[in-house]
This record gives sequence, C-alpha cells and structure tokens, in this order.
Amino acid sequence: MITINDLKFSYGRKVVFENISFKMELGKIYGLLGENGAGKTTLLRIIAGLLFPNEGSCTALGADPSKRWPSFLQEVFYLPEEFGAPHNTRVERFAKNTGCFYPSFNMDSFCEYAKVFDVDITSRFTELSFGQKKKAMLAFGIATNAKLMLFDEPTNGLDIPSKTQFRKLIAQAASNERTFIISTHQVRDLENLIDPIIILDYRDVLLNHSIKDISEKLCFGIREQVPDGALYSEPALNGVYTVEENADGKESRINMEHLFNAAMANKARFKKIFNL
Repeated sequence: MITINDLKFSYGRKVVFENISFKMELGKIYGLLGENGAGKTTLLRIIAGLLFPNEGSCTALGADPSKRWPSFLQEVFYLPEEFGAPHNTRVERFAKNTGCFYPSFNMDSFCEYAKVFDVDITSRFTELSFGQKKKAMLAFGIATNAKLMLFDEPTNGLDIPSKTQFRKLIAQAASNERTFIISTHQVRDLENLIDPIIILDYRDVLLNHSIKDISEKLCFGIREQVPDGALYSEPALNGVYTVEENADGKESRINMEHLFNAAMANKARFKKIFNL
C-alpha cells in the first residue's frame, strides 16, 4: 500500500502539491497521467525517497521513503525519463555490479529480457543509442524483482516493436507482490496495460480509479452529433467521438486520450462524478 496524506510540496515559491491525499494498492499497474508540470515526476521521486514532503506524509511498503532505509530502497526501482549510464561499462558488468543491491535480482532473467529487447549485453553503454540504453535499463529494472517499480516516460525513445515487448514484459512480471507506477504522456502505448488510472492536476488529483470504475461511470463512443452534457467531443470520420456520463449503464471501450481530455475540460464535474 502507498498512502499519501495531506501532502504539500513546493520548489521554492512554486507549489506542486497542496494537501493531496490518496492511496495506491499493491499488485497493480498504475498509469500516472497529467499535463507538463502537474507533478508526475515529483510524485515518483517522493515515493522513491529522492524528494521529501514539506508537510504531510508519504508511506510506501510500510516505510517512510524519506528515511531511505536500506530495507526499503532494495525493494524500489526508479527509472527517470533522463538517466545517466556508466559510459565505459559493459551492460553485463553494470547488471552484475548493481544487481547486488537488490536481493531478488535475477541475472538469468536480465539476460532473457535484454535478448527480448535485442540488446547486446557485451556492449558498452557508449556504444548504444539512447533507445538501446533505455531498453537495457528497463530489462535490468524488471529483473530486480523489486516490489515497487517506478517508471517515468518509459516508452520515450523506444521504437514500435520495443514498445510491444515492453508491454509484454510488464504484463509477465506483474504479480500481487509487485506494484508498477508508470508516468506517461504516450497513453496509447500503454492503453491496454495500465489499470488503475491516476490523473494529476496542478496541486490536485482528478482521478484515481480502476478501468472498471471508469467504464461504469463514463461512456465512450461515436454519435451523429454532440449530445447535451457531453464531457468531451472530437470530430470522427463518421460522426463525433464523445465522452459522456454513463446514465444507461452501457459498456464501452475506454479511450485514454479522450478520458484525459475530458478530465482536463471538466475538472470540478469530474471530481464530483468520481467522488473526489
């Protein structure tokens, strides 16, 4: 369980979070969405113990991340969007040297994941493109078997086949013992993977619900014209794509981009619909 209570955080005079509170369950693959500057990276860094709340609290895996206890850190893997790699080190050597900090790290799994990503682990990081470096780090992170996996824009820099392999590996690695929190702008890359969905707004949380809850409360589809009260609409080839309140209990396939746009366009109404 990850619990955020009355959390306040700011960079000097710039307030990022102001009294936000919510929970995340273990064993889920969370999608963390929000506009630039809404606090997605900041939240990941607070959970990882790299930033400390000004007020309020954050607990994860039964610990206070800001204490940076070894017993906590060995169960957390955080991959930022921009990361440093040991330039002159071979990928295989990096995995062996760094894996010792994670008691559940599996070198055989790392080699398997790297092969899936088509990364030559005998190469030095200086010989790899940005996308290959990212795939090497993703393979390593998944192979740590850490209980809390924090990924910031993991599909940036990946080609289409690699994005597919990433989704497959995360789905295979998911378990009731592991929690993934994936911050992304590329919602289509992860649309069939992430559940529940968290949408951050500046200083606030607009949504923290499962796909099931969202589909029960909202209806996604194509209409001939925009109905009264629609939360969001967008022209489509054969009509208008809309997001509406699900008054009739219809089942529909969620479109993540339209969900996000609907939330941004109707913040107060969205919070009311989802009782936030």
